Amino acid sequence: ENRPHRDVLRSENIRLVPVAELRGLRVGPKLLQYVLKVLVQSVQLLYTLLRIEQPSYILLQQNPPGLPSIAVAWVAGLFWGSKLIVDWHNYGYTIMSLSHGRNHPLVLIAKWYEKLFGRLSDYNLCVTDAMRKDLWVNFKIKAVTLYDKPASYFKETPLDLQHNLYMKLAKDYEPFKPRYYRAVSPSAEGSAFTQRDGKSGNVVKTRGRPALLISSTSWTAPSCLSALTSALSPADYERFIKEGAKLPALVCVITGKGPLKDYYNGLIQNLHFKHIQICTPWLEAEDYPLLLGSADLGVCLHKSSSGLDLPMKVVDMFGCCLPVCAIHFECLHELVKHDENGLIFRDSKELAEQLKMLFWEFPTLEGKLQSFRENLRVSRQQRWDESWDQIVLPLLGSKQ
Repeated sequence: ENRPHRDVLRSENIRLVPVAELRGLRVGPKLLQYVLKVLVQSVQLLYTLLRIEQPSYILLQQNPPGLPSIAVAWVAGLFWGSKLIVDWHNYGYTIMSLSHGRNHPLVLIAKWYEKLFGRLSDYNLCVTDAMRKDLWVNFKIKAVTLYDKPASYFKETPLDLQHNLYMKLAKDYEPFKPRYYRAVSPSAEGSAFTQRDGKSGNVVKTRGRPALLISSTSWTAPSCLSALTSALSPADYERFIKEGAKLPALVCVITGKGPLKDYYNGLIQNLHFKHIQICTPWLEAEDYPLLLGSADLGVCLHKSSSGLDLPMKVVDMFGCCLPVCAIHFECLHELVKHDENGLIFRDSKELAEQLKMLFWEFPTLEGKLQSFRENLRVSRQQRWDESWDQIVLPLLGSKQ
């Protein structure tokens, strides 16, 4: 999850320049640490930008974090005579307000900073129409909506590759290991989800297999994660099974990284589910899209700090034709069309009912889960390079 995808590493047009993190700054009051960190990062970024070949454009992708990158990119643009493009995915000050409160001096300074330096950019991109309107109303910044799109390697995973991935994960993670099943032949190799015949090499899905649910979290706050664990709890999904509902066992894979991952892993271990296994694997960059393309359902726990951005995880899931249950916020409807490519829930009770409805008599090829997947296949998600060529290149006046 730390190393970029191999397509990025192999590209002749991309040069990665790592910026070192100075851990020695973690001494003294937190405010002083933050100020020193910003100053050091400013020097590091400016030094890096002034040593590259003269660029025609400087693209600040996925702001925030914009402090200090917007100001540094603007200064570098002045030096090189380059045009500055800011790609707005959210506001840094709204993210800071989650931990400090809206009226904290740091939050107010961050808002003033983004407003000032955002206006100095030559072009602005944003991820939703709601954000485009907000940028103009509150910041007087004109932006063009460029929705996030999945890269080409986010697609449905062929059954053979699914099996290879499951076998790889089964080496380290119990939920992927084979359960009781009647093998297609004595020489078959199997995972919890698939079997490969040792003679013919054919792969089939295991009878009575569990459903594979995938989610992601930053492991910073318990609130969103608790919506999922509560929906799966003995009071909800597990109770449905106990009462005789025709529901499968679940393997719930939670990806992502964050400071409290080990802490919440400990809490997960104490949940004592009977029909549900929760797994928090470390995934190589190449394996993540394969896992999305193999899963049965995605669950999005993203809550926007501004209410104006969209979760990239859902974009990737849709690229893999993976239906999604997503927690509600203001502009989510620009991506998730309720009852068309997924479902939107507001609390754990509603999520539990949605899981019950979607997984009823799983793995039947009828029902909402399959119709959502078919709708995603038919709609054919526009890819990132197509979206860029269609929206950004005309903005820059490029004929390439």
